[in-house]
Amino acid sequence: MPRPWLRACTIALTAASAAACVQANRPAGLKAAHVERLYFGRNIGDTAIVSDSAWNGFVRAVLTPAFPEGATVWDAAGQWRAPNGQLVRERSFVVELVHLVTPDVEARVQHVMADYKTRFAQQSVLRLVTNAWAGF
Repeated sequence: MPRPWLRACTIALTAASAAACVQANRPAGLKAAHVERLYFGRNIGDTAIVSDSAWNGFVRAVLTPAFPEGATVWDAAGQWRAPNGQLVRERSFVVELVHLVTPDVEARVQHVMADYKTRFAQQSVLRLVTNAWAGF
């Protein structure tokens, strides 16, 4: 005969044990953080490109005010498959953010991504988020 209460207790104990292990593995003095990478494509349609000066203006006007605590930016070259199956090679900018997990960060990241898409007629900005421990 199945015992649903036993399964529920086992799941609860497993979750509690996992949480305790995560806390035990946290290095002293560090707090929960996210490492985020945002990938900003430079192609605008088939013929235009986001220039270095336009990018620098975006960084000054949008990225820096949203993340005054800092960001790392580098040039990259990547490729992706378009919905029509075509392989697209594209220069891009990568922004890496390391920040504590706070309620306001999500809104700031979304603001940066939305502004870039609007400003440079982009369909998307790739975003990767990794959990980490950080101390500043």
